[in-house]
Amino acid sequence: MTLPERPFARLPRWAALALLLAMLFACVGNAFALEARNAAHEADIEQRLERGQRVDMDLYRAVNARVAAGEDYYRAVADEHRDFGMPLTPFVTVRTPILAWTSALWGEGGWRIIAVILWSANVLGWMVALRRERRLERLAAGALAGLFGMVAFIADIPFSHEILAGMLLSLALAASAGSLWVGGLMLAFAAIALRELALPFLLAWGAIAIFAGERRKLVAISGALVLIALGLALHASAVADVRAPGDLVSPGWRGMIGPALPFYGIHITTLLQTLPAWLAGPLGVLPLFGWLAVGGRLGIFASLWFAGFIAAVAIFARPENVYWMGLFIPAYGVGLAFAPRALVDLVGAIRRPVSERPRPALPR
Repeated sequence: MTLPERPFARLPRWAALALLLAMLFACVGNAFALEARNAAHEADIEQRLERGQRVDMDLYRAVNARVAAGEDYYRAVADEHRDFGMPLTPFVTVRTPILAWTSALWGEGGWRIIAVILWSANVLGWMVALRRERRLERLAAGALAGLFGMVAFIADIPFSHEILAGMLLSLALAASAGSLWVGGLMLAFAAIALRELALPFLLAWGAIAIFAGERRKLVAISGALVLIALGLALHASAVADVRAPGDLVSPGWRGMIGPALPFYGIHITTLLQTLPAWLAGPLGVLPLFGWLAVGGRLGIFASLWFAGFIAAVAIFARPENVYWMGLFIPAYGVGLAFAPRALVDLVGAIRRPVSERPRPALPR
Protein backbone atom coordinates (compact mmCIF):
# COMPACT_ATOMS: atom_id res chain seq x y z
CA MET A 1 0.00 0.00 0.00
CA THR A 2 1.30 3.45 -0.95
CA LEU A 3 1.23 5.94 1.90
CA PRO A 4 0.26 9.35 0.48
CA GLU A 5 2.63 12.32 0.51
CA ARG A 6 1.47 15.80 1.59
CA PRO A 7 -1.99 14.75 2.87
CA PHE A 8 -3.03 18.33 3.69
CA ALA A 9 -2.99 19.20 -0.02
CA ARG A 10 -5.49 16.40 -0.66
CA LEU A 11 -8.09 17.54 1.87
CA PRO A 12 -11.51 18.86 0.81
CA ARG A 13 -12.01 22.57 1.40
CA TRP A 14 -14.13 22.17 4.54
CA ALA A 15 -11.63 19.82 6.17
CA ALA A 16 -8.67 22.07 5.32
CA LEU A 17 -10.47 25.09 6.77
CA ALA A 18 -11.38 23.17 9.94
CA LEU A 19 -7.78 21.98 10.37
CA LEU A 20 -6.39 25.49 9.80
CA LEU A 21 -8.73 26.88 12.45
CA ALA A 22 -7.77 24.05 14.81
CA MET A 23 -4.09 24.87 14.29
CA LEU A 24 -4.63 28.55 15.05
CA PHE A 25 -6.73 27.73 18.12
CA ALA A 26 -4.10 25.27 19.39
CA CYS A 27 -1.29 27.81 18.98
CA VAL A 28 -3.16 30.54 20.87
CA GLY A 29 -4.54 28.13 23.47
CA ASN A 30 -1.12 26.68 24.23
CA ALA A 31 0.33 30.16 24.81
CA PHE A 32 -2.22 30.76 27.58
CA ALA A 33 -2.00 27.20 28.93
CA LEU A 34 1.78 27.36 29.40
CA GLU A 35 1.57 30.05 32.06
CA ALA A 36 -1.16 28.21 33.96
CA ARG A 37 0.65 24.88 33.80
CA ASN A 38 3.94 26.46 34.84
CA ALA A 39 2.33 27.90 37.97
CA ALA A 40 0.72 24.53 38.76
CA HIS A 41 4.02 22.70 38.16
CA GLU A 42 6.01 24.97 40.48
CA ALA A 43 3.32 24.70 43.17
CA ASP A 44 3.36 20.89 42.90
CA ILE A 45 7.15 20.75 43.31
CA GLU A 46 6.98 23.08 46.30
CA GLN A 47 4.31 20.95 47.98
CA ARG A 48 6.25 17.74 47.39
CA LEU A 49 9.42 19.25 48.88
CA GLU A 50 7.45 20.49 51.90
CA ARG A 51 6.24 16.91 52.46
CA GLY A 52 9.86 15.79 52.58
CA GLN A 53 9.89 14.25 49.13
CA ARG A 54 12.85 14.66 46.80
CA VAL A 55 13.11 15.00 43.04
CA ASP A 56 13.39 11.93 40.83
CA MET A 57 16.92 12.73 39.63
CA ASP A 58 18.13 12.40 43.23
CA LEU A 59 16.63 8.92 43.37
CA TYR A 60 18.40 7.77 40.22
CA ARG A 61 21.65 9.38 41.34
CA ALA A 62 21.47 7.48 44.65
CA VAL A 63 20.63 4.16 42.96
CA ASN A 64 23.42 4.52 40.41
CA ALA A 65 25.95 5.25 43.15
CA ARG A 66 24.96 2.13 45.10
CA VAL A 67 25.10 -0.10 42.01
CA ALA A 68 28.50 1.36 41.07
CA ALA A 69 29.65 0.43 44.59
CA GLY A 70 28.72 -3.19 43.92
CA GLU A 71 25.19 -3.51 45.34
CA ASP A 72 22.43 -5.48 43.68
CA TYR A 73 20.30 -3.15 41.58
CA TYR A 74 16.89 -4.36 42.68
CA ARG A 75 17.67 -4.29 46.40
CA ALA A 76 19.20 -0.83 46.06
CA VAL A 77 16.29 0.58 44.07
CA ALA A 78 13.74 -0.89 46.50
CA ASP A 79 15.53 0.70 49.46
CA GLU A 80 15.72 4.07 47.73
CA HIS A 81 12.07 3.95 46.67
CA ARG A 82 11.11 3.44 50.31
CA ASP A 83 13.41 6.25 51.48
CA PHE A 84 12.02 8.61 48.84
CA GLY A 85 8.41 7.66 49.59
CA MET A 86 7.88 6.24 46.11
CA PRO A 87 5.76 3.22 45.17
CA LEU A 88 6.99 -0.23 44.17
CA THR A 89 3.67 -1.39 42.73
CA PRO A 90 3.05 -1.91 39.85
CA PHE A 91 6.46 -2.96 38.56
CA VAL A 92 6.56 -0.15 35.96
CA THR A 93 7.07 2.35 38.79
CA VAL A 94 10.61 0.97 39.00
CA ARG A 95 13.00 1.82 36.18
CA THR A 96 14.73 -1.00 34.35
CA PRO A 97 18.32 -1.56 35.52
CA ILE A 98 19.95 -0.65 32.20
CA LEU A 99 20.91 2.93 33.09
CA ALA A 100 22.32 1.94 36.49
CA TRP A 101 24.26 -1.04 35.10
CA THR A 102 25.78 0.94 32.24
CA SER A 103 26.60 3.83 34.55
CA ALA A 104 28.52 1.37 36.71
CA LEU A 105 30.50 0.37 33.61
CA TRP A 106 31.40 3.74 32.13
CA GLY A 107 30.27 6.26 34.73
CA GLU A 108 28.37 9.54 34.45
CA GLY A 109 31.03 10.92 32.14
CA GLY A 110 30.43 8.07 29.72
CA TRP A 111 26.75 8.91 29.45
CA ARG A 112 27.57 12.58 28.93
CA ILE A 113 29.79 11.64 26.00
CA ILE A 114 27.11 9.33 24.59
CA ALA A 115 24.52 12.12 24.89
CA VAL A 116 26.74 14.49 22.88
CA ILE A 117 27.32 11.79 20.25
CA LEU A 118 23.57 11.18 19.99
CA TRP A 119 22.97 14.92 19.68
CA SER A 120 25.48 15.18 16.83
CA ALA A 121 24.13 12.04 15.16
CA ASN A 122 20.60 13.45 15.25
CA VAL A 123 21.67 16.70 13.60
CA LEU A 124 23.42 14.84 10.77
CA GLY A 125 20.94 11.98 10.67
CA TRP A 126 17.95 14.19 10.06
CA MET A 127 19.68 16.07 7.25
CA VAL A 128 20.44 12.72 5.60
CA ALA A 129 16.97 11.28 6.24
CA LEU A 130 15.37 14.31 4.57
CA ARG A 131 17.81 14.52 1.68
CA ARG A 132 14.95 14.28 -0.86
CA GLU A 133 13.16 17.26 0.63
CA ARG A 134 13.80 20.88 -0.27
CA ARG A 135 17.24 22.16 0.71
CA LEU A 136 15.82 24.79 3.05
CA GLU A 137 13.63 22.24 4.85
CA ARG A 138 16.57 19.86 5.16
CA LEU A 139 18.88 22.51 6.62
CA ALA A 140 16.12 23.72 8.94
CA ALA A 141 15.53 20.14 10.11
CA GLY A 142 19.19 19.71 11.05
CA ALA A 143 19.25 23.03 12.89
CA LEU A 144 16.02 22.25 14.75
CA ALA A 145 17.31 18.81 15.76
CA GLY A 146 20.28 20.59 17.29
CA LEU A 147 18.23 23.26 19.05
CA PHE A 148 15.55 20.93 20.42
CA GLY A 149 18.28 18.49 21.48
CA MET A 150 20.33 20.98 23.52
CA VAL A 151 19.02 19.28 26.64
CA ALA A 152 21.73 16.68 25.93
CA PHE A 153 24.16 19.10 27.58
CA ILE A 154 22.38 19.51 30.93
CA ALA A 155 24.20 18.43 34.07
CA ASP A 156 21.61 15.76 34.95
CA ILE A 157 21.62 14.01 31.58
CA PRO A 158 23.27 10.83 32.98
CA PHE A 159 20.19 10.29 35.17
CA SER A 160 17.44 11.05 32.66
CA HIS A 161 15.98 7.83 31.27
CA GLU A 162 13.44 9.71 29.15
CA ILE A 163 15.78 12.16 27.42
CA LEU A 164 18.44 9.54 26.67
CA ALA A 165 15.76 7.21 25.34
CA GLY A 166 14.25 10.07 23.36
CA MET A 167 17.53 10.79 21.60
CA LEU A 168 17.81 7.12 20.68
CA LEU A 169 14.20 7.07 19.40
CA SER A 170 14.75 10.24 17.38
CA LEU A 171 17.71 8.70 15.59
CA ALA A 172 15.71 5.49 15.08
CA LEU A 173 12.90 7.50 13.49
CA ALA A 174 15.35 9.17 11.11
CA ALA A 175 16.69 5.76 10.06
CA SER A 176 13.32 4.01 9.86
CA ALA A 177 12.41 4.85 6.26
CA GLY A 178 15.84 4.27 4.69
CA SER A 179 18.28 1.44 4.15
CA LEU A 180 19.60 1.73 7.72
CA TRP A 181 16.29 0.67 9.27
CA VAL A 182 17.90 -2.33 11.00
CA GLY A 183 20.18 0.05 12.88
CA GLY A 184 17.11 2.16 13.68
CA LEU A 185 15.38 -0.89 15.10
CA MET A 186 18.39 -1.60 17.32
CA LEU A 187 18.32 1.99 18.57
CA ALA A 188 14.59 1.71 19.32
CA PHE A 189 15.20 -1.55 21.16
CA ALA A 190 17.90 0.11 23.26
CA ALA A 191 15.58 3.05 24.02
CA ILE A 192 12.81 0.73 25.25
CA ALA A 193 15.28 -1.24 27.35
CA LEU A 194 16.32 2.06 28.91
CA ARG A 195 12.74 3.33 29.39
CA GLU A 196 9.88 0.91 28.74
CA LEU A 197 7.51 3.84 28.21
CA ALA A 198 9.03 4.11 24.71
CA LEU A 199 7.27 0.86 23.70
CA PRO A 200 4.46 2.63 21.74
CA PHE A 201 7.13 3.87 19.30
CA LEU A 202 7.78 0.30 18.20
CA LEU A 203 4.05 -0.46 18.07
CA ALA A 204 3.55 2.56 15.79
CA TRP A 205 6.40 1.37 13.57
CA GLY A 206 4.79 -2.06 13.36
CA ALA A 207 1.48 -0.52 12.32
CA ILE A 208 3.21 1.44 9.53
CA ALA A 209 4.99 -1.72 8.37
CA ILE A 210 1.63 -3.49 8.13
CA PHE A 211 -0.04 -0.74 6.09
CA ALA A 212 3.02 -0.29 3.86
CA GLY A 213 3.31 -4.04 3.26
CA GLU A 214 6.88 -4.18 4.61
CA ARG A 215 7.03 -7.82 5.68
CA ARG A 216 10.73 -7.94 6.57
CA LYS A 217 10.37 -4.98 8.89
CA LEU A 218 7.25 -6.45 10.45
CA VAL A 219 9.00 -9.75 11.19
CA ALA A 220 11.98 -7.93 12.71
CA ILE A 221 9.75 -5.67 14.80
CA SER A 222 7.73 -8.68 16.00
CA GLY A 223 10.95 -10.38 17.08
CA ALA A 224 12.03 -7.28 18.97
CA LEU A 225 8.65 -7.10 20.71
CA VAL A 226 9.00 -10.72 21.86
CA LEU A 227 12.42 -9.99 23.36
CA ILE A 228 11.10 -6.84 25.04
CA ALA A 229 8.15 -8.77 26.51
CA LEU A 230 10.56 -11.35 27.92
CA GLY A 231 12.78 -8.64 29.39
CA LEU A 232 9.84 -6.86 31.02
CA ALA A 233 8.60 -10.16 32.47
CA LEU A 234 12.00 -10.70 34.07
CA HIS A 235 12.00 -7.12 35.34
CA ALA A 236 8.52 -7.57 36.85
CA SER A 237 9.63 -10.77 38.58
CA ALA A 238 12.74 -9.12 40.01
CA VAL A 239 10.71 -6.19 41.38
CA ALA A 240 8.23 -8.62 42.94
CA ASP A 241 11.10 -10.41 44.71
CA VAL A 242 12.19 -7.25 46.57
CA ARG A 243 8.70 -5.94 47.30
CA ALA A 244 7.67 -6.06 50.95
CA PRO A 245 4.35 -5.73 52.80
CA GLY A 246 3.57 -2.08 53.38
CA ASP A 247 5.37 -0.80 50.29
CA LEU A 248 3.54 2.02 48.59
CA VAL A 249 1.25 1.46 45.63
CA SER A 250 0.98 3.91 42.74
CA PRO A 251 -2.25 5.96 42.68
CA GLY A 252 -2.56 5.00 39.02
CA TRP A 253 -2.63 7.02 35.86
CA ARG A 254 -6.01 8.61 35.35
CA GLY A 255 -4.97 12.26 35.15
CA MET A 256 -7.39 13.42 32.42
CA ILE A 257 -5.57 16.77 32.36
CA GLY A 258 -5.79 17.30 28.63
CA PRO A 259 -3.31 18.39 25.95
CA ALA A 260 -1.97 21.26 28.05
CA LEU A 261 0.14 18.74 30.01
CA PRO A 262 2.05 17.09 27.14
CA PHE A 263 2.66 20.42 25.43
CA TYR A 264 3.97 21.81 28.71
CA GLY A 265 6.24 18.78 28.96
CA ILE A 266 7.64 19.59 25.52
CA HIS A 267 8.09 23.18 26.68
CA ILE A 268 10.15 22.46 29.79
CA THR A 269 12.38 19.81 28.17
CA THR A 270 13.53 22.10 25.35
CA LEU A 271 14.86 25.60 24.81
CA LEU A 272 11.25 26.73 24.38
CA GLN A 273 11.24 27.33 28.13
CA THR A 274 13.59 30.29 27.57
CA LEU A 275 11.07 32.06 25.30
CA PRO A 276 8.06 34.17 26.26
CA ALA A 277 4.79 32.22 26.36
CA TRP A 278 3.27 34.10 23.42
CA LEU A 279 6.08 32.74 21.22
CA ALA A 280 6.76 29.40 22.89
CA GLY A 281 3.09 28.42 22.76
CA PRO A 282 2.78 28.31 18.96
CA LEU A 283 6.31 26.89 18.55
CA GLY A 284 5.36 23.98 20.82
CA VAL A 285 2.30 23.08 18.73
CA LEU A 286 3.40 23.77 15.14
CA PRO A 287 5.86 20.82 14.93
CA LEU A 288 2.94 18.41 15.29
CA PHE A 289 1.09 20.03 12.39
CA GLY A 290 4.33 20.04 10.42
CA TRP A 291 4.72 16.29 10.81
CA LEU A 292 1.06 15.73 9.97
CA ALA A 293 1.62 17.62 6.70
CA VAL A 294 4.58 15.50 5.54
CA GLY A 295 2.87 12.20 4.77
CA GLY A 296 4.66 9.19 3.33
CA ARG A 297 6.19 6.47 5.49
CA LEU A 298 8.28 8.82 7.60
CA GLY A 299 5.65 11.51 8.06
CA ILE A 300 2.84 9.10 8.93
CA PHE A 301 5.07 7.14 11.31
CA ALA A 302 6.16 10.35 13.07
CA SER A 303 2.57 11.61 13.19
CA LEU A 304 1.27 8.36 14.66
CA TRP A 305 3.99 8.31 17.32
CA PHE A 306 3.77 11.97 18.32
CA ALA A 307 -0.01 12.45 18.11
CA GLY A 308 -0.70 9.10 19.76
CA PHE A 309 1.66 9.69 22.67
CA ILE A 310 0.40 13.25 23.17
CA ALA A 311 -3.15 11.87 23.37
CA ALA A 312 -2.08 9.17 25.85
CA VAL A 313 -0.31 11.67 28.12
CA ALA A 314 -3.30 14.03 27.93
CA ILE A 315 -5.59 11.23 29.11
CA PHE A 316 -3.52 9.18 31.54
CA ALA A 317 -0.58 11.18 32.93
CA ARG A 318 -0.53 12.89 36.30
CA PRO A 319 1.02 16.38 36.65
CA GLU A 320 4.31 14.98 37.93
CA ASN A 321 4.62 12.77 34.82
CA VAL A 322 5.32 15.79 32.63
CA TYR A 323 8.92 14.62 32.10
CA TRP A 324 7.60 11.72 29.95
CA MET A 325 7.76 14.14 27.03
CA GLY A 326 11.53 13.83 27.05
CA LEU A 327 10.91 10.83 24.78
CA PHE A 328 10.19 13.31 21.95
CA ILE A 329 13.61 14.99 22.07
CA PRO A 330 14.73 16.15 19.51
CA ALA A 331 12.74 14.64 16.59
CA TYR A 332 9.49 16.34 17.53
CA GLY A 333 11.06 19.75 16.93
CA VAL A 334 12.15 18.72 13.42
CA GLY A 335 8.48 18.95 12.45
CA LEU A 336 8.72 22.74 12.76
CA ALA A 337 10.67 22.71 9.49
CA PHE A 338 7.48 21.53 7.77
CA ALA A 339 5.10 24.00 9.42
CA PRO A 340 5.29 26.38 6.41
CA ARG A 341 4.41 23.42 4.17
CA ALA A 342 1.39 22.67 6.35
CA LEU A 343 0.18 26.25 6.06
CA VAL A 344 0.76 26.41 2.29
CA ASP A 345 -1.02 23.11 1.66
CA LEU A 346 -3.99 24.02 3.85
CA VAL A 347 -4.41 27.43 2.21
CA GLY A 348 -4.04 25.82 -1.22
CA ALA A 349 -6.72 23.26 -0.41
CA ILE A 350 -9.05 26.00 0.84
CA ARG A 351 -8.52 28.13 -2.29
CA ARG A 352 -8.92 25.21 -4.69
CA PRO A 353 -12.13 25.44 -6.74
CA VAL A 354 -14.83 23.02 -5.63
CA SER A 355 -14.91 21.40 -9.08
CA GLU A 356 -11.18 20.71 -9.08
CA ARG A 357 -10.05 17.47 -7.52
CA PRO A 358 -6.78 17.36 -5.58
CA ARG A 359 -3.87 15.79 -7.42
CA PRO A 360 -2.40 12.76 -5.68
CA ALA A 361 1.18 13.33 -4.65
CA LEU A 362 3.75 11.12 -6.33
CA PRO A 363 5.23 8.53 -3.97
CA ARG A 364 8.94 8.74 -3.30
